[in-house]
Amino acid sequence: MQISVTAAKGQLTELVRRAEAGDEVILTRHGHAAVRLVPVNAVSDRKSRRALMEAVRISAAPKASAGPSAARSQDFLYGDDGLPE
Repeated sequence: MQISVTAAKGQLTELVRRAEAGDEVILTRHGHAAVRLVPVNAVSDRKSRRALMEAVRISAAPKASAGPSAARSQDFLYGDDGLPE
């Protein structure tokens, strides 16, 4: 939903509730979108962040091992003599 800043002043509590519920709330100024109200996600604790990072590492491992190493990834640009072709 889009609503002007002037109109939003009287409905701020309701607009915040709607944004928290997942509705897209955009405040407009002179007919142009100015800001979007979005809910703030709860800050996760250290244990859950660590678990997330481990899950990302595990899922990325097969992708990282496929293909040439970074040290050798540009070898196709050079000839047997080591000079650019």
